Amino acid sequence: MSLAFNYRHLYYFWVVAKEGSMSRAAERLNMAIQTVSAQVRILERDLGAQLLKPAGRGLALTEAGRVALREAEHIFQLGQTLPDTVRTAAQTPAVRLAVGIADGLPKLEVQRLLRPVLDVPDLRLLCHEGEMADLLADLAVHKLDVVLSDHPAPFHPHLKVHNHHLGVSVMGWYGALPLWEQAHADFPASLQNLPVLLPTTHVAVREAIDQWLAKQGLSPRIVGEFEDSALLSTFGGSGLGVFPATLALAPDLLQHHQVHLLGRCEGVEERYYAISTERKVAHPLIQRLLEQPLPAAR
Repeated sequence: MSLAFNYRHLYYFWVVAKEGSMSRAAERLNMAIQTVSAQVRILERDLGAQLLKPAGRGLALTEAGRVALREAEHIFQLGQTLPDTVRTAAQTPAVRLAVGIADGLPKLEVQRLLRPVLDVPDLRLLCHEGEMADLLADLAVHKLDVVLSDHPAPFHPHLKVHNHHLGVSVMGWYGALPLWEQAHADFPASLQNLPVLLPTTHVAVREAIDQWLAKQGLSPRIVGEFEDSALLSTFGGSGLGVFPATLALAPDLLQHHQVHLLGRCEGVEERYYAISTERKVAHPLIQRLLEQPLPAAR
C-alpha cells in the first residue's frame, strides 16, 4: 500500500497542534525543536498544504490544519482502541456483526431482516440505532459492518458507500378489535371516520401513505405521529387509533399488540436496504443477508 505521508509525521503535527507551540511539543516528545519542526514541514510538503501559522508566541492552525487535525483525531482514537479490540477478538470465538439501524426502520422488521444470520453459531450481534448521517460516519471508519435502512444512503462526494436492496413489504392498516369491528367491512372508506396514527415525515414511507390517502379521497383525523415504529404499534394496540404497518408483520402485531388487519394499503411498500462500504461484500454474515433477500409480502 502506497501512502502519501508518514503517520509518524502526522503524530508530531497532532502533538504540536494540541500543545500550541513547537517548544512545548518538543518537550512532550522529548525531541529537539528543530527535529519536530522539520518533521511537520515534511508532512506539509507531502500533503501539499500549510497546516500551521505563527500566532503571537505560539502557533495556530490554518483551515487545512483544522481539517488535518480533525482527521488525525479519528486516526489516533482508532489507534488507541486497536489493542483492546484485537485482544478481545483473539480471546472470543464469537462471529461479530456490528449493525447500524436507521431510526426510521420498524424494530420488528429489523429482526426479520437479520433472520438469515441469527442461527450462526457463536454469533455476537451488536446493534446501534441512530440518525443516518451518524451511522454512515461510523460505517466509513469501520465501527459498523453494515447499516440497515428503509431508504438508500444519499450520495456524498466524500463518502463511498454502496446500497444493496434487500426487498420490499406491502403496507396494510391495523386496528385494535373495537376499531377493527367498526371499520373492516367498509375499508378503506371507513378510515375517514376513525382516529388515525401515522409515522412522522422523518420515515421514508410516510409520503407514499399520504399520497395513498389523497388518492382514496380521505382526510382522516390524525391523532398521533410517531418517529419510533414500536411506539406507533404500542399506541395502536391501546386503541388510540388505526395505523399502517407492513403485511409481513401481521402475526407479530396480533401476538404482541392484539391488533387486526383492516386491509391492504395498495401500492404502498416499505423498502429495505443494506448499506456497506464495499460493492462486493466480503463479510460472510453480510453476504448471507444479501444472498437471502427479504421476500415481498403480498
